[in-house]
Amino acid sequence: MKPNNLTRLRQWLFGSSLLLLGNVALAAGLMTPANSKLPALEIKEHHVTVVIEDGYAVTSVEQIFSNNNAIDLEAIYSFPIPEKAAVSEFTYWIDGQPITGEVLEKQQAKTIYQEEKQAGREAAITEQDGHKTFDISVYPVRANQEVKIRLSYIQPAHVDTSIGRYVYPLEEGRTDEDKLSFWTYNDAITEKFSFTMRFRSSYPVDQLRLPQHPQAVIQQISAQEWSVTINENKTGASIPETNSAVNPEVPATKTAATSTAPAQHLNKDIVVYWRLQPGLPGSVDMITYKKPGSHQGTFMMTITPGDDLAAITEGRDWIFVLDYSGSMQGKYTSLTEGVNKGLHKLNTNDRFKIILFNDGSREITQGYTQATPELINNAIQTMGSINPAGGTNLYAGIEHGIKSLDADRSSAIILVTDGEANIGLTEKKDFIKLLEAKDVRLFTFVMGNSANRPLLEGMAKVSNGFAMNISNSDDIVGKLMEVTAKLTHQAFHNVDIKISGLKVSDLTPATIGSLYRGQQLTVLGHYHGEGEATLSVNGKISGQPKTYSTSFAFPQESQLYPEVERLWAFATIEDMQNQLDYYGEDADIKQAI
Repeated sequence: MKPNNLTRLRQWLFGSSLLLLGNVALAAGLMTPANSKLPALEIKEHHVTVVIEDGYAVTSVEQIFSNNNAIDLEAIYSFPIPEKAAVSEFTYWIDGQPITGEVLEKQQAKTIYQEEKQAGREAAITEQDGHKTFDISVYPVRANQEVKIRLSYIQPAHVDTSIGRYVYPLEEGRTDEDKLSFWTYNDAITEKFSFTMRFRSSYPVDQLRLPQHPQAVIQQISAQEWSVTINENKTGASIPETNSAVNPEVPATKTAATSTAPAQHLNKDIVVYWRLQPGLPGSVDMITYKKPGSHQGTFMMTITPGDDLAAITEGRDWIFVLDYSGSMQGKYTSLTEGVNKGLHKLNTNDRFKIILFNDGSREITQGYTQATPELINNAIQTMGSINPAGGTNLYAGIEHGIKSLDADRSSAIILVTDGEANIGLTEKKDFIKLLEAKDVRLFTFVMGNSANRPLLEGMAKVSNGFAMNISNSDDIVGKLMEVTAKLTHQAFHNVDIKISGLKVSDLTPATIGSLYRGQQLTVLGHYHGEGEATLSVNGKISGQPKTYSTSFAFPQESQLYPEVERLWAFATIEDMQNQLDYYGEDADIKQAI
């Protein structure tokens, strides 16, 4: 990427540190005094509003905290980072006046924050805690006063095999033991909690559900528009769902009722699924933003393939590399059930192997095992008798799986982990080097909100596999079965797109790789001018060239989706970070990031 593009990129991306002066910041999580001896701030209200339409989701969060301590204090506000999300706004209210943050270079922001704090003026600074959360230092939080915080972020809304999914992350993830042991968290909401979603689709939707939140009110407004509401007050009053989304025979009307459930806690992700009507053809959808009089616009193109990839009939080898460290307690039973059902979906001429890892690695199958019901049941019985414990030696698990590959058979590694590589080799370059040495595809399940997504997604990408994020509130069994179904069908490899008839630039991702059954492809970039253009998606299926083509128009002016510019910036930074990880240091790219 040229230097002038890097300069332009920095104009759109929130930096590593964000400073708020005479003012402060926000998030979707918890607020704790910097002095850990003081009680945590009370969460009085937490309100979430979500709009999903045209391939992306906008989430706005408002929270009210109360400092019940007798002194002003400095507080740390933390919220988990949603997958692929880009922050678009955060605001803090001081004496009833809203203050919005300014983006500064990281060291400059730290210097100004300390100067303002020492002068006794209000200030806050936001920093990303690795890949896990944003931590916001706020000073002062007034004694016996309330603090209001607002956060908005945007993210793509993907559909996979006709199933869409949105996650509002509330779980810390519990993989950073040092941090968890130091802070005392208060995740209870004492007065009001609400979650409101308005969902619009370009295609008919026949189901929408929240599997872990049966109290949700789900209403179908039309074939392409739905709403979801969760309301709870301090007595636990809520409005129950009549489940019309699951059973079309039940009317989409709701009746108010009172529950004796405890107050809402911020410890369970809200996961929303929607299912498109079956039999829909492949499609290309595009949203754009272009200011009046501007020659350059920004676009986001979502390519949804048709279901024309054939089933694979020849035998394959499957290596399951599974995390059984201490943080997997509470998830391991669901994982075992998911592996069991996934194995029963394999062909009888397939073989499998199960490797577990914590401080080290161990194989619970005796070499490759034929995928027969009896042998699968034996392996699952052994897996179910083991209790999670210990740390996370991710490298040992993957290395164990790779060492046993059979060069004469097609192989795939399915990795499931919820944590951080904290024992043995932990650098991303070590994992990439390990995977590059073998012809094997890695498919990763990233569980929870604190797993090392950049590492896990980078490994999957370099091996032409894919990474799938899973909330602890997800249907883990269903997700494992979904991936098994993908890998028993042909894939579209060496994918490349070309747009002709109009100039486009700054496309991201720069390299696409492979697409598997049901996977969407999202491409962002800039376009110059206006008019008709032709899209060609080229690749290979079972070694044979294949091309899909369609035409569409780029508008002269489009002001409905300004968020697309920020999504482009976020995706481009992510792509550039992958280049740094793969090729090493580059001064221009590093400065832009």
